[in-house]
Amino acid sequence: MQLSAIVEALLIASQNPLPSEEIARLVRARVAEAEDIRIRETEEGKAPEVLPEWLTGLTATSAEKIAAAIGELNDAYTESGRAFTIIERPKGWKLYTRLEYGEFVRQLFPGRKPERMSGPAMETLAIIAYRQPITKAAIEAVRGVACDGMIQKLLDRDLIRIGGRAELPGRPLLYETTDLFFEHFGIRSIDDLPNASELRKVKLPEPETAPPPAPAESEQQLALGPVGSPAAAAASHDD
Repeated sequence: MQLSAIVEALLIASQNPLPSEEIARLVRARVAEAEDIRIRETEEGKAPEVLPEWLTGLTATSAEKIAAAIGELNDAYTESGRAFTIIERPKGWKLYTRLEYGEFVRQLFPGRKPERMSGPAMETLAIIAYRQPITKAAIEAVRGVACDGMIQKLLDRDLIRIGGRAELPGRPLLYETTDLFFEHFGIRSIDDLPNASELRKVKLPEPETAPPPAPAESEQQLALGPVGSPAAAAASHDD
């Protein structure tokens, strides 16, 4: 068996993308399993057959060899005019149908229509993609308008997610792209975005710092505190 054919079989059988390192590990595990069986049969007094050279030769399978094998497969697919190819995504390699067959494949899903994002949504997504992780205030400083609605739409479509909180006053939420974002736009990492290195270095407008609450507002917030709070204690003292 050729390594490229083994890799192809693993990718077809797997429901999830497989990284090069994982594919190499699976190949080596099969060789180790065969060697263990042979040793066990020898200990039981049997005379097992010698492992074939093609199998023992897979002992040194590496991630680099897997990548080379995938390159051979894609070359063969192109030469033979196959309708699929192997593409690497953030989580690993996976078989995909070629774009030119998309209109035919879409017939399998009549209820799903291609959705196009609006200009403001794409603009918001681009800011997040290039400058992630980023706060809502920073996004709004760049766009000059409130982005609550756009951010919610991107969250609903699973193109962005909350990646934590910034070490800033108020601990604002940080937004970043999801695996679906990379899948949707056909890239492996942020570095694959056009002019990523240059645009990530561009200085962005700074978000305005929220002014401290006025005394009256502070007193009002204190008065609305729960039972056991300083506000409740003060009210009890007044009574």
